[in-house]
Amino acid sequence: MGNEKQGQLILITGGVRSGKSSFAEKLAQESKKRVIYLATARAEDQEMRRRVLAHQDRRPHYFETLEEPLEPHLVFKNELDSKTFILLDCLTLLVSNRILADLEQHGADRNGEDILAGEDLLEAAAERALDYVSVLADSVLKCPAEVAVVTNEVGMGLVPSYPLGRVFRDCSGRANQLLADAADQVWLVVCGIPRRFK
Repeated sequence: MGNEKQGQLILITGGVRSGKSSFAEKLAQESKKRVIYLATARAEDQEMRRRVLAHQDRRPHYFETLEEPLEPHLVFKNELDSKTFILLDCLTLLVSNRILADLEQHGADRNGEDILAGEDLLEAAAERALDYVSVLADSVLKCPAEVAVVTNEVGMGLVPSYPLGRVFRDCSGRANQLLADAADQVWLVVCGIPRRFK
């Protein structure tokens, strides 16, 4: 078997608590394939741990969970079975993880929950995060498995009042566009109702 793509790339977006993860999990179940749930969340505080546990409790027991908050492309590079469905949840957290790790690596100061970084450092971190999303997209397109990627539609809310928030919002929007361009299907979920746009 060569590197020719066998499966589809499905991008699923929507707001917080829109039902996008439940819809993605339903697609995974309906595929009747082996399912790898590729989690990018980091459970670093009590509230996030509760969210992760709620997601885990909802998923069928046969879903294999892999946690990869920074380099999920490695999973796609190593998965060679077209009878596999990989559900990556979610791209938005991956972008956040990449930006924050990059900022810390390049000398940004942390003050509790705040990260203090100049505009140049923020923009460079965002560009490197987008470079990684391109690597991720390339590895997904070469993977024979069927792939669903869950992401958040972050551009419909308020403009963040702080620079890191604005850089993250803009980077997430660009990352979504990059994967949507490569995707075979793009779905938007609103109030638990999925609608296909591509």
